[in-house]
Amino acid sequence: MSRMSKHVLRAGAAVTTTVLALTGVLTACGSGGGGGEDDKTVTLVTHDSFAVSKPVLAEFTERTGYKVKVLRGGDAGAAVNQAVLNKGNPQGDVFFGVDNTLLSRALGKGVFSPYKADGLGHVPEKLQLDAKRHRVTPVDSGEICVNYDRKWFEKRHLAPPRSLGDLADPEYKNLLVTPNAATSSPGLGFLLATVDKYGKDGWKGYWKKLRANGVEVVDGWEQAYNDRFSGSNGGKGKGDRPLVVSYATSPPAEVIGKKPLPAKAPTGVADRTCFQQTEFAGLLDGARNAKGGKALLDYMLSRKFQEDLPLQMFVDPAREDAEVPEVFRKYGGRVEGAAAMDPAEIDAHREEWIKSWTSLVVK
Repeated sequence: MSRMSKHVLRAGAAVTTTVLALTGVLTACGSGGGGGEDDKTVTLVTHDSFAVSKPVLAEFTERTGYKVKVLRGGDAGAAVNQAVLNKGNPQGDVFFGVDNTLLSRALGKGVFSPYKADGLGHVPEKLQLDAKRHRVTPVDSGEICVNYDRKWFEKRHLAPPRSLGDLADPEYKNLLVTPNAATSSPGLGFLLATVDKYGKDGWKGYWKKLRANGVEVVDGWEQAYNDRFSGSNGGKGKGDRPLVVSYATSPPAEVIGKKPLPAKAPTGVADRTCFQQTEFAGLLDGARNAKGGKALLDYMLSRKFQEDLPLQMFVDPAREDAEVPEVFRKYGGRVEGAAAMDPAEIDAHREEWIKSWTSLVVK
């Protein structure tokens, strides 16, 4: 799920320091500040890995008259926490990037105002986790999965792991790197996959085995994938770990721009390690430009925006009728049977699980 040029992934940056950068149709400087500075500007607050093509943003401006300013705030976990802290006095008008692992936290804190976006009729009901109140709008989905470096394993004549159980096998010792479950949504999703697989009484024992088997933990996805994973950058990654927690749709990003296209992507997916993820956007409570924010939410469910997602953020569009590029589907795609968990259950146990996981794994 890395991006083409910078290999930046949604929910991916380290969060020891929250980075604020402004990009988009407008370019601005500053370290925060209110959204909706005038009635023709819509401020989108998001994580570091948000990406959309300039023509798509330009079309939104053409259609509505609103310009978009994008305010990035680190990993998804950090960005959500910041939105909670700024409840009622938000940094912008719309927030994008809260996923099902963090959704109940944001909803419980009243971060969003209800709005039923146009286009929801084209979104599967299973993605509409707040369908009764419409405080958030599903925008994309995908699966958090362990990725492997094909060349590394082929060179050693070692079969890559396929399941969570495989990862604890001694033959994969010191090979896996994962983002921190306390600071990264992919890291948290991977933790939840293990809870789903081994149960509330067994997941801790599994992580003890992973720790004994040399799992490495870093702050965020970008550090894990770009700095520690050997298979990034088209198989020329600078890291020494051939296994990384990433996404089922990461491999297509590794082939974009290659001529001719390879028979297979240089990275593969361990398809029995996955957790289902859906990302949402919502109108921030107290938005200064609520009208423009609603227009942006409508546009994020338009086919124009949805069909831009696969090769910008390497995610599946939420709309069922959105066309997906062949290169994206050929080298990536959906994983059947990915683990899933009710957001209410996540909310009830998330902090407890993260605290226990941290004491077990992060020393």
